[in-house]
Amino acid sequence: MKISIITIGTPHLNFAKEGITEYMKRTQGFSKTQLIHIKEGKDQDKKILKAVGSSFCVLLDEQGKTYSSQEFASVLEKKKNESTKEISFVIGGPDGHTGAVYERGDMMMSLSRLTLPHDMALLFFTETLYRSLSIIDGHPYHRE
Repeated sequence: MKISIITIGTPHLNFAKEGITEYMKRTQGFSKTQLIHIKEGKDQDKKILKAVGSSFCVLLDEQGKTYSSQEFASVLEKKKNESTKEISFVIGGPDGHTGAVYERGDMMMSLSRLTLPHDMALLFFTETLYRSLSIIDGHPYHRE
């Protein structure tokens, strides 16, 4: 399964950039994963929708459902077992998602009930994705 993480803008915090790079590298051992940065601006929705294409689209949004690591791993495994070829996770800009992107979303997920800065949301999500993929693979990274 191919996984895309689509995000508005690029990280600015050096420690976040390092962590995101590290977790993206680690996910490659489990799945073909790519990070797509969309420049914030008037055409950002069109660019997001183009990047999402026909993939299963998960919007990261504070109104979405929260999952434990095991539950999120189960969601990913279920999609894989349903022969889902591509899944896209979209992290919105400072004002969240707009109507066109909301309409396209197949599912909404929340990382936390807390409001997170953009860089931290991306860092936390890349770690969460790596953790969930490692759970599916039986890798010892996650401990109960």
